[in-house]
Amino acid sequence: MTGQYAFTGYGPGYVAVNEKRHTQSLVVLPDRLITDWAARDFDSLAAAHFEPLAGLGLEILLLGTGSRIRFPRPEVIRPLIEAGIGVEVMDVPAACRTYNIL
Repeated sequence: MTGQYAFTGYGPGYVAVNEKRHTQSLVVLPDRLITDWAARDFDSLAAAHFEPLAGLGLEILLLGTGSRIRFPRPEVIRPLIEAGIGVEVMDVPAACRTYNIL
């Protein structure tokens, strides 16, 4: 699995990527792990957090919003919408499972 990232676990307050636990917000791509994503929690999400992601050539972004589904305001995800990137919002366990299937 060299160079490939997958969720290998999750629980209250953490996700595991390639067997390593993470307790902060992060971005997981098939070939890259971004652990210094500036978005710290759902309530602090802003359009500026998504602007760098809009240029990554993504088709879809799975947004895990914690232990329950919470939908961001449209202006927050506007950079993704304008880039033609689909946004699927789900709780973290569902986002982890869906990511691994895709």
